[in-house]
Amino acid sequence: MLSGMEPILFEVEGYRAIELVDDDIPIIQTFLENNPEYFLSAEGCPPTDSQAKEEFESELPEEWAFTSKHAIGFVDASEEVTGFATIVSDLFTGGVWHIGLLIVSTDKHGQGVARDLYEGLEHWLKASGAKWLRLGVIAGNTRAERFWERNGYLETRRRYGVVMRDAIQTVRVMVKPLGEAGLGEYLNLVSRDHPDAS
Repeated sequence: MLSGMEPILFEVEGYRAIELVDDDIPIIQTFLENNPEYFLSAEGCPPTDSQAKEEFESELPEEWAFTSKHAIGFVDASEEVTGFATIVSDLFTGGVWHIGLLIVSTDKHGQGVARDLYEGLEHWLKASGAKWLRLGVIAGNTRAERFWERNGYLETRRRYGVVMRDAIQTVRVMVKPLGEAGLGEYLNLVSRDHPDAS
């Protein structure tokens, strides 16, 4: 059971999105251990014994500007954690919000739950000031690639040889412009994501 002290960020049919607090780490750890597919696919191993703590406390490189980090839990009507997301606001420049993780419990796959939760998340991010949404998806993770493409994300570049614990991956950097701000404007602001970036 979550602490009950978390503020509700938004609601979608049957689910609440809440801002997680440090007291929630053990609950999120259990959720990640019960739903290890992302880590097996991306990192070549199950979540570590301290995975949730790492996700909460992970530091961005010192030279990366940002405003805030969010850990979000999606809770169903029976108070069970159904999903977990990490978000960084104003990454590199104002208006760029980065989705670090979006994990939905395996038993909800194929039911449209991930789509509904994502749509609620995108609406909240846009209302919070996001002009562009950014993420990285593992090349070859077909389910994830199709999900993000269906939701309007465009590949801007690929990063090769990315070490992720026990795996070396190619990561597709993907961006979704929201509103009037286009992809060209984004690439002018965030040169590291330009297709020609080294």
